Amino acid sequence: MPDLPNRPRYAARLNAFKTGLPGKPTAADMIARAGQVDGLDAADLNYPDHFAYHTPAELSRILSDHGMALNGLAMRYYTDPGFRLGAFTHPDVKVRQAAIDITKRGLDALAEMGGSLMTLWMGQDGVDYSFQGDYGRMWDDTIAALAAVADHDSRLDIAIEYKPNEPRAYALMPDIGTTLLAVKEAERPNLGVTLDFAHVLYADELPAHSAHLVARHSRLLGVHLNDGYGKRDDGLMVGSVHPVQTVELFVELERMGYDGVIYFDTFPDHGGLDPCDEARANIMMAERLRSTAAGLVDNAALASAIARQDATRSLGIVAEALYGTTR
Repeated sequence: MPDLPNRPRYAARLNAFKTGLPGKPTAADMIARAGQVDGLDAADLNYPDHFAYHTPAELSRILSDHGMALNGLAMRYYTDPGFRLGAFTHPDVKVRQAAIDITKRGLDALAEMGGSLMTLWMGQDGVDYSFQGDYGRMWDDTIAALAAVADHDSRLDIAIEYKPNEPRAYALMPDIGTTLLAVKEAERPNLGVTLDFAHVLYADELPAHSAHLVARHSRLLGVHLNDGYGKRDDGLMVGSVHPVQTVELFVELERMGYDGVIYFDTFPDHGGLDPCDEARANIMMAERLRSTAAGLVDNAALASAIARQDATRSLGIVAEALYGTTR
């Protein structure tokens, strides 16, 4: 396998590593287990969940002790039943302010740990029924909240991770177009987007196309890699269903110059897989598919086929890169 330029570090969904641990595992327990996987050298922490038993300083030390870097923090509002009707879109102004305030505390923890990326997945912000939400107010409140948290510490990047639904039936930020519109309206230079491969499929989008749109109109701040069948957030292993689309995404990331962490947002716990074995499989597949992509970035024959929209020729070139020649 050739050396890969700008090779990202790899991180994984930390909660997956609870599986098989006795009692009520803490963030320290999960970090220790994740640290056993060679090549898994970064971690994302959920705020406030993973800070229940440890201070930011303690978590920094724990990460370092296990040879892992902090990739960033991700806000988790849904664990608080008070945000069931929304965080940034809640009809009560006091609850909306509480969501902004807890996000600011998360940003303070991020800064204390020396990190720079906060990811917002706003799955609770949306509606379940027609005539349930005031769309204009919900949108305005969300844009104001995004601006407020972005202004709290302009040194820190804020990434919006969109998803069509869950837990709400319809999310306010369901797709790439809506998300980019929100980033544009908020007008903050430290706002950007995190792409989740399964969410993109779920939104009926092509991952490489969505990545290109982010690069064109905003900044790609994070990549969550996984796979699925496009009907829900399956969180399957990398390349297990859509290897060609994964290679195309890696080609686009290489052209964009993306050199950030690749985060495996997969769910081994759902199917009873060993999380360490699953993480190793994700790393193996990501390395193989990214190596394939590196050989396709400057492939003149592929570029020519794409320019003609000659799908038969381009499929042959990609298939040979993936599976070898049949001659």
